[in-house]
Amino acid sequence: MAKVYARSLEKYQVLLNTEDHAILADEPEEIGDGLGPDPYELLLSALGACTTMTVQMYARKKGWDLQSMRAELVHERIHASDCNECEETEGYIERIRVKLAFEGELDDEQRARLKEIAGKCPVRRTLLGTPRIMDV
Repeated sequence: MAKVYARSLEKYQVLLNTEDHAILADEPEEIGDGLGPDPYELLLSALGACTTMTVQMYARKKGWDLQSMRAELVHERIHASDCNECEETEGYIERIRVKLAFEGELDDEQRARLKEIAGKCPVRRTLLGTPRIMDV
């Protein structure tokens, strides 16, 4: 079970503590001080880290020559009316675009499999599932 403690500091700064680490979050300089990643950057960071770790574990288990991997993640919020492929017609649509790049002696089949495995990371499954946030 993961646990994080969040404590407000100055302006919009938030100190995030895990059992072993501390991270400073903040809003961009337009409204905050820009001293740390904003909440969406932290969300994308969690997904990027999980995706990369999941792929690395799989490639190592298979003995594949994955020398390094890069993931670029972008969060977009668009009006539903501007989304041609979306079922929703009102409000906003949240999209996360993920672009992966693999380096190493990998054939096309291995690269395709690594992309498939990337979609199985636990954080992605949580985001795509039906997480419930319970205030206690």
